[in-house]
Amino acid sequence: MIEQDETRSPQADPDPETPPAKAAEADDKGGQGRPGGAFAEYRETLQTIVIAVLIALGIRTFAFEPFNIPSGSMIPTLLIGDYLFVSKFSYGYTRYSFPFSPPLFEGRVFGSLPERGDVAVFRKPGEEDTDYIKRIVGLPGDRIRMIRGVLHINGEAVKREKILEGREEGSFGFTEYIETLPNGRQHLIRERSDTDVADNTEEYLVPEGHVFAMGDNRDNSQDSRRLNDVGYVPVENLIGRAEILFFSHDGTARFWEVWRWPWAIRFSRIFDGIE
Repeated sequence: MIEQDETRSPQADPDPETPPAKAAEADDKGGQGRPGGAFAEYRETLQTIVIAVLIALGIRTFAFEPFNIPSGSMIPTLLIGDYLFVSKFSYGYTRYSFPFSPPLFEGRVFGSLPERGDVAVFRKPGEEDTDYIKRIVGLPGDRIRMIRGVLHINGEAVKREKILEGREEGSFGFTEYIETLPNGRQHLIRERSDTDVADNTEEYLVPEGHVFAMGDNRDNSQDSRRLNDVGYVPVENLIGRAEILFFSHDGTARFWEVWRWPWAIRFSRIFDGIE
Protein backbone atom coordinates (compact mmCIF):
# COMPACT_ATOMS: atom_id res chain seq x y z
CA MET A 1 0.00 0.00 0.00
CA ILE A 2 1.44 3.39 -0.95
CA GLU A 3 1.83 5.68 2.05
CA GLN A 4 1.10 9.39 1.99
CA ASP A 5 4.76 10.28 2.66
CA GLU A 6 5.81 8.42 -0.51
CA THR A 7 3.51 10.50 -2.67
CA ARG A 8 4.67 13.84 -1.27
CA SER A 9 5.85 16.33 -3.89
CA PRO A 10 9.66 16.85 -3.90
CA GLN A 11 9.04 20.61 -3.63
CA ALA A 12 7.03 20.30 -0.41
CA ASP A 13 8.74 21.93 2.59
CA PRO A 14 9.03 20.03 5.85
CA ASP A 15 7.20 21.22 8.89
CA PRO A 16 8.85 24.51 9.84
CA GLU A 17 8.87 23.41 13.50
CA THR A 18 10.88 20.28 12.66
CA PRO A 19 14.64 20.60 12.22
CA PRO A 20 16.02 19.28 8.90
CA ALA A 21 17.55 16.18 10.47
CA LYS A 22 14.31 15.39 12.26
CA ALA A 23 12.36 15.94 9.06
CA ALA A 24 14.48 13.37 7.24
CA GLU A 25 14.03 10.94 10.13
CA ALA A 26 10.26 11.44 9.98
CA ASP A 27 10.28 10.72 6.23
CA ASP A 28 12.23 7.50 6.77
CA LYS A 29 9.78 6.30 9.40
CA GLY A 30 6.80 7.28 7.28
CA GLY A 31 8.06 5.04 4.45
CA GLN A 32 7.76 2.01 6.69
CA GLY A 33 3.96 2.41 6.94
CA ARG A 34 1.80 2.98 9.93
CA PRO A 35 1.85 0.41 12.75
CA GLY A 36 -0.22 -2.66 11.83
CA GLY A 37 -0.42 -1.62 8.15
CA ALA A 38 1.01 -4.89 6.80
CA PHE A 39 -1.28 -6.94 9.05
CA ALA A 40 -4.28 -4.93 7.86
CA GLU A 41 -3.38 -5.70 4.25
CA TYR A 42 -3.04 -9.43 4.98
CA ARG A 43 -6.36 -9.38 6.81
CA GLU A 44 -8.10 -7.67 3.87
CA THR A 45 -6.60 -10.21 1.46
CA LEU A 46 -7.74 -13.10 3.67
CA GLN A 47 -11.23 -11.61 3.94
CA THR A 48 -11.42 -11.33 0.14
CA ILE A 49 -10.38 -14.97 -0.28
CA VAL A 50 -12.89 -16.17 2.33
CA ILE A 51 -15.71 -14.19 0.72
CA ALA A 52 -14.81 -15.55 -2.72
CA VAL A 53 -14.82 -19.14 -1.38
CA LEU A 54 -18.19 -18.62 0.33
CA ILE A 55 -19.68 -17.20 -2.87
CA ALA A 56 -18.34 -20.14 -4.89
CA LEU A 57 -19.74 -22.63 -2.35
CA GLY A 58 -23.08 -20.83 -2.39
CA ILE A 59 -23.30 -21.00 -6.18
CA ARG A 60 -22.24 -24.66 -6.17
CA THR A 61 -24.75 -25.56 -3.46
CA PHE A 62 -27.81 -23.56 -4.47
CA ALA A 63 -27.45 -22.68 -8.17
CA PHE A 64 -25.11 -24.63 -10.48
CA GLU A 65 -22.56 -27.39 -9.97
CA PRO A 66 -20.08 -28.64 -12.59
CA PHE A 67 -19.78 -32.33 -13.46
CA ASN A 68 -17.77 -34.29 -16.00
CA ILE A 69 -18.70 -37.42 -17.96
CA PRO A 70 -16.32 -40.37 -17.40
CA SER A 71 -18.30 -43.13 -19.15
CA GLY A 72 -20.28 -43.77 -22.32
CA SER A 73 -23.65 -44.70 -20.82
CA MET A 74 -25.30 -41.52 -22.17
CA ILE A 75 -23.90 -41.67 -25.70
CA PRO A 76 -24.94 -40.11 -28.09
CA THR A 77 -26.35 -37.31 -25.91
CA LEU A 78 -23.26 -37.00 -23.71
CA LEU A 79 -19.73 -38.06 -24.62
CA ILE A 80 -16.78 -39.09 -22.49
CA GLY A 81 -14.88 -35.89 -21.76
CA ASP A 82 -17.92 -33.61 -21.65
CA TYR A 83 -18.14 -31.08 -18.82
CA LEU A 84 -21.53 -29.68 -17.89
CA PHE A 85 -23.43 -27.54 -15.43
CA VAL A 86 -26.27 -29.01 -13.37
CA SER A 87 -28.98 -26.72 -11.98
CA LYS A 88 -29.33 -27.46 -8.27
CA PHE A 89 -32.63 -25.60 -7.86
CA SER A 90 -34.57 -27.61 -10.47
CA TYR A 91 -35.80 -30.31 -8.07
CA GLY A 92 -35.22 -28.59 -4.73
CA TYR A 93 -32.57 -29.36 -2.13
CA THR A 94 -31.62 -32.38 -0.03
CA ARG A 95 -28.63 -33.29 2.09
CA TYR A 96 -26.92 -34.34 -1.16
CA SER A 97 -27.09 -30.77 -2.41
CA PHE A 98 -24.41 -29.80 0.10
CA PRO A 99 -20.69 -30.62 0.11
CA PHE A 100 -20.02 -33.83 2.06
CA SER A 101 -23.80 -34.51 2.30
CA PRO A 102 -24.28 -33.52 5.97
CA PRO A 103 -27.47 -34.99 7.54
CA LEU A 104 -28.98 -31.56 8.16
CA PHE A 105 -32.52 -32.64 7.34
CA GLU A 106 -34.53 -35.42 5.68
CA GLY A 107 -36.46 -35.26 2.41
CA ARG A 108 -36.46 -32.30 0.02
CA VAL A 109 -36.89 -28.57 0.53
CA PHE A 110 -38.69 -26.67 -2.26
CA GLY A 111 -38.94 -30.06 -3.98
CA SER A 112 -40.51 -30.85 -7.33
CA LEU A 113 -40.52 -33.93 -9.53
CA PRO A 114 -38.49 -34.14 -12.73
CA GLU A 115 -40.24 -34.26 -16.08
CA ARG A 116 -39.98 -37.31 -18.29
CA GLY A 117 -36.98 -36.75 -20.53
CA ASP A 118 -34.91 -34.73 -18.08
CA VAL A 119 -31.23 -35.67 -17.89
CA ALA A 120 -30.55 -35.74 -14.17
CA VAL A 121 -27.61 -36.28 -11.83
CA PHE A 122 -28.34 -38.36 -8.74
CA ARG A 123 -26.62 -40.33 -6.02
CA LYS A 124 -26.62 -44.04 -6.75
CA PRO A 125 -28.98 -45.83 -4.36
CA GLY A 126 -26.96 -47.82 -1.85
CA GLU A 127 -23.72 -46.10 -2.85
CA GLU A 128 -24.53 -42.49 -2.04
CA ASP A 129 -20.94 -41.34 -2.55
CA THR A 130 -21.25 -42.13 -6.29
CA ASP A 131 -22.84 -39.72 -8.79
CA TYR A 132 -24.79 -41.08 -11.77
CA ILE A 133 -26.25 -39.22 -14.73
CA LYS A 134 -29.19 -40.74 -16.63
CA ARG A 135 -32.42 -39.79 -18.34
CA ILE A 136 -35.62 -39.86 -16.30
CA VAL A 137 -38.22 -41.92 -18.18
CA GLY A 138 -40.56 -43.00 -15.38
CA LEU A 139 -42.30 -41.11 -12.58
CA PRO A 140 -44.01 -42.43 -9.42
CA GLY A 141 -46.81 -44.82 -10.32
CA ASP A 142 -45.60 -45.39 -13.90
CA ARG A 143 -45.36 -48.89 -15.35
CA ILE A 144 -42.13 -49.33 -17.32
CA ARG A 145 -41.13 -52.23 -19.53
CA MET A 146 -38.71 -52.98 -22.38
CA ILE A 147 -39.99 -55.21 -25.20
CA ARG A 148 -37.57 -56.02 -28.04
CA GLY A 149 -35.60 -52.86 -27.33
CA VAL A 150 -38.64 -50.57 -27.34
CA LEU A 151 -39.49 -48.63 -24.19
CA HIS A 152 -43.09 -49.02 -23.00
CA ILE A 153 -44.64 -46.59 -20.52
CA ASN A 154 -47.98 -47.47 -18.95
CA GLY A 155 -48.63 -50.12 -21.57
CA GLU A 156 -47.91 -47.86 -24.58
CA ALA A 157 -44.89 -48.28 -26.85
CA VAL A 158 -42.73 -45.17 -27.05
CA LYS A 159 -42.18 -44.08 -30.63
CA ARG A 160 -38.65 -44.37 -31.97
CA GLU A 161 -37.42 -43.37 -35.43
CA LYS A 162 -34.26 -44.85 -36.93
CA ILE A 163 -31.82 -42.20 -38.16
CA LEU A 164 -28.46 -43.93 -38.74
CA GLU A 165 -26.34 -47.05 -38.41
CA GLY A 166 -22.67 -47.15 -37.55
CA ARG A 167 -19.89 -49.11 -35.90
CA GLU A 168 -18.19 -48.43 -32.60
CA GLU A 169 -14.44 -48.71 -32.14
CA GLY A 170 -13.90 -52.44 -32.06
CA SER A 171 -16.52 -54.79 -33.44
CA PHE A 172 -19.88 -53.48 -32.23
CA GLY A 173 -22.36 -52.12 -34.72
CA PHE A 174 -25.07 -49.78 -33.51
CA THR A 175 -28.25 -48.04 -34.57
CA GLU A 176 -29.35 -44.60 -33.40
CA TYR A 177 -32.97 -43.55 -33.03
CA ILE A 178 -34.96 -40.47 -32.12
CA GLU A 179 -37.17 -41.46 -29.20
CA THR A 180 -40.34 -39.45 -28.46
CA LEU A 181 -41.72 -39.69 -24.93
CA PRO A 182 -45.45 -39.35 -24.13
CA ASN A 183 -45.00 -35.66 -23.21
CA GLY A 184 -43.48 -34.92 -26.62
CA ARG A 185 -39.87 -34.67 -25.45
CA GLN A 186 -37.45 -36.06 -28.05
CA HIS A 187 -33.89 -37.29 -27.64
CA LEU A 188 -31.36 -39.61 -29.26
CA ILE A 189 -30.73 -43.17 -28.11
CA ARG A 190 -28.26 -45.83 -29.27
CA GLU A 191 -28.88 -49.58 -29.52
CA ARG A 192 -26.47 -52.40 -30.37
CA SER A 193 -29.37 -54.79 -30.79
CA ASP A 194 -32.92 -55.39 -29.59
CA THR A 195 -32.07 -58.72 -27.97
CA ASP A 196 -29.74 -57.68 -25.16
CA VAL A 197 -30.48 -58.74 -21.58
CA ALA A 198 -32.00 -55.34 -20.75
CA ASP A 199 -33.96 -55.11 -24.05
CA ASN A 200 -36.64 -57.51 -22.81
CA THR A 201 -37.65 -57.07 -19.20
CA GLU A 202 -40.40 -57.61 -16.71
CA GLU A 203 -42.77 -54.73 -16.02
CA TYR A 204 -41.53 -52.32 -13.37
CA LEU A 205 -43.93 -50.36 -11.17
CA VAL A 206 -42.22 -47.18 -10.00
CA PRO A 207 -42.85 -46.72 -6.25
CA GLU A 208 -44.00 -43.47 -4.71
CA GLY A 209 -41.12 -41.13 -4.00
CA HIS A 210 -38.97 -42.69 -6.73
CA VAL A 211 -38.17 -42.24 -10.43
CA PHE A 212 -36.99 -44.60 -13.16
CA ALA A 213 -33.74 -43.64 -14.93
CA MET A 214 -32.13 -45.06 -18.07
CA GLY A 215 -29.01 -44.33 -20.10
CA ASP A 216 -29.38 -43.24 -23.73
CA ASN A 217 -26.77 -45.85 -24.66
CA ARG A 218 -29.33 -48.53 -23.92
CA ASP A 219 -27.12 -51.62 -24.21
CA ASN A 220 -24.21 -50.06 -22.31
CA SER A 221 -25.82 -48.58 -19.22
CA GLN A 222 -26.21 -49.64 -15.61
CA ASP A 223 -29.56 -48.09 -14.72
CA SER A 224 -32.96 -48.64 -13.14
CA ARG A 225 -33.60 -51.74 -15.25
CA ARG A 226 -31.10 -53.54 -13.02
CA LEU A 227 -32.96 -53.67 -9.72
CA ASN A 228 -30.09 -55.37 -7.88
CA ASP A 229 -27.65 -52.64 -8.89
CA VAL A 230 -29.26 -49.22 -9.42
CA GLY A 231 -33.00 -49.86 -9.33
CA TYR A 232 -35.56 -47.19 -8.57
CA VAL A 233 -34.00 -43.83 -7.70
CA PRO A 234 -35.34 -42.10 -4.56
CA VAL A 235 -36.37 -38.53 -5.27
CA GLU A 236 -34.23 -37.55 -2.28
CA ASN A 237 -31.14 -38.72 -4.21
CA LEU A 238 -31.67 -36.29 -7.08
CA ILE A 239 -29.00 -33.58 -7.25
CA GLY A 240 -30.16 -31.56 -10.24
CA ARG A 241 -30.92 -31.32 -13.94
CA ALA A 242 -28.16 -31.24 -16.55
CA GLU A 243 -28.45 -27.97 -18.44
CA ILE A 244 -25.50 -26.99 -20.64
CA LEU A 245 -22.03 -28.13 -21.72
CA PHE A 246 -19.24 -25.70 -20.92
CA PHE A 247 -16.27 -27.78 -22.13
CA SER A 248 -15.55 -30.99 -24.02
CA HIS A 249 -12.42 -32.85 -25.12
CA ASP A 250 -11.79 -36.21 -26.78
CA GLY A 251 -8.97 -37.33 -24.48
CA THR A 252 -6.23 -37.31 -27.13
CA ALA A 253 -4.21 -34.56 -25.42
CA ARG A 254 -2.78 -34.63 -21.91
CA PHE A 255 -3.06 -31.57 -19.70
CA TRP A 256 0.54 -30.49 -20.36
CA GLU A 257 0.36 -31.07 -24.15
CA VAL A 258 -0.79 -27.53 -24.84
CA TRP A 259 0.13 -27.73 -28.51
CA ARG A 260 -2.41 -30.54 -29.02
CA TRP A 261 -5.34 -28.84 -27.29
CA PRO A 262 -6.80 -27.22 -30.44
CA TRP A 263 -7.34 -30.68 -31.97
CA ALA A 264 -8.53 -32.36 -28.74
CA ILE A 265 -11.15 -29.80 -27.72
CA ARG A 266 -14.61 -30.35 -29.21
CA PHE A 267 -15.37 -26.70 -29.84
CA SER A 268 -18.66 -27.50 -31.58
CA ARG A 269 -20.10 -28.94 -28.33
CA ILE A 270 -19.23 -26.05 -26.04
CA PHE A 271 -22.36 -24.21 -24.80
CA ASP A 272 -24.68 -26.86 -26.28
CA GLY A 273 -27.88 -27.31 -24.31
CA ILE A 274 -28.67 -30.84 -23.08
CA GLU A 275 -31.86 -32.32 -24.45
